[in-house]
Amino acid sequence: MKPEWRGWAEEAKKQFPRANSALLPLLHRIQRSEGWLSPETLADVAELLELSPQYVDSVASFYSLYFKQPVGKRVIHVCVGLSCMLAGSDDLMHALEEKLKISQGQTTPDGEYTLLEAECLAACDLAPVAQVNLRYRGPIPPSEADRLLSEEVSS
Repeated sequence: MKPEWRGWAEEAKKQFPRANSALLPLLHRIQRSEGWLSPETLADVAELLELSPQYVDSVASFYSLYFKQPVGKRVIHVCVGLSCMLAGSDDLMHALEEKLKISQGQTTPDGEYTLLEAECLAACDLAPVAQVNLRYRGPIPPSEADRLLSEEVSS
């Protein structure tokens, strides 16, 4: 456990006195620092907040923006909601898989890109839509997958 995590946990508990309310902000802060949440990290957070490891793991598993494995510098979420599917998001996903030479859920060997599905990005007017490091991009027709990969995006 990193020493600063204790301080971060105390700050979260002051702001959110119930441990389960302090959990999300603490996970977010640690992930921002570490890049992802390892099983050991989740166990440490459970200890810091006096929560069960199973509860902490279930919360981290539920939210799609908590990463339980290392991710690339650019995390691409492709929406697979109904509007995006009808507009070709499955073809966009396949085009990105081909160009990146990885499957959905994987990270490129150079650590540059991680490709993930998102159940709904709530941007039906941009269908098919994707996010790169949480910035919306759309509409992105499958034929323009290169454009999505070449855009400069800050993390």
